[in-house]
Amino acid sequence: MEVWRGGVNAWECDEMGHMNTRFYVARCMEGLSVLFAFAGLPGLFAPGATATAQVEEMHIRFHREAQTATPLYMIAGFSSAGESNAEVVALLRRDIDGALVATFRIVLSASTPAGESIAWPAPFPDRAAALAMEVPPEARPRGVKAGPVPSLDAPSALAAHRRIALGSVATSDCDAFGRMVPQKFMGAVADGIRGLTAPLREIVARHAETVPERFGGAVLEFRIVHVGRPRAGDGFEVRSAFTGADAKTLSLEHWMIDPVGGQVWGYMESVAIVFDLDRRKIVGITEAATAALRPLMLG
Repeated sequence: MEVWRGGVNAWECDEMGHMNTRFYVARCMEGLSVLFAFAGLPGLFAPGATATAQVEEMHIRFHREAQTATPLYMIAGFSSAGESNAEVVALLRRDIDGALVATFRIVLSASTPAGESIAWPAPFPDRAAALAMEVPPEARPRGVKAGPVPSLDAPSALAAHRRIALGSVATSDCDAFGRMVPQKFMGAVADGIRGLTAPLREIVARHAETVPERFGGAVLEFRIVHVGRPRAGDGFEVRSAFTGADAKTLSLEHWMIDPVGGQVWGYMESVAIVFDLDRRKIVGITEAATAALRPLMLG
């Protein structure tokens, strides 16, 4: 069913000329609220709710650019629903021609606002079954791994990672229950990633078969796992690393942790490209570029 409709505002676009990744996540969270309302749980994220949901994991693939003033809509359904968990699949499309812009798969768990695990209240199970939706091939993982998050003894294990963001969780970064919203992690990575990727992009562009006059970056795919539940006032640090490359893409990993105690807040994998800003195409990664990139990869 349709769960969101709107468009891309100019202030939501970055220097690449398309909507920044954090706003994709924000749209998805709006759509989730609408979907759960039709599944019998209105106000799931509203103040006063006795039952809510926690996003455990989110997988996103970007299929086309969404530039300023592009009208969009989102359809979503439940690909699975258990006693205390659910998986949602959502498709973001252009309103003009229906072309697929992005796909989402979100794993959620039922909880109290304090974070205690509970079963979904009635009538959710029956209504979720009526809103079932199969996962299309376009929404399945392509360049990111699945399975458990790598074990981490932070921050010592991240000594070789680069700090790309540091700050604290503001009240505006939180939901009605004081929990950090998923788009905050995405936004922190988006704001700081150039410190890591700028030299990588320059190497790829310099060794390209056709050297672009202007180039930047974009992301094709994300896997985000929420490990902790930071709240307003908690500090955070994002440490990232370049982990691999193929003929078209760069693989990166990101850890959001408490910079003082080292508690892990979240883990993210991303598949990025170098983007020709004039031709609006991927800049291929030549063998010469790969050789120049290899010393910068995480060992």
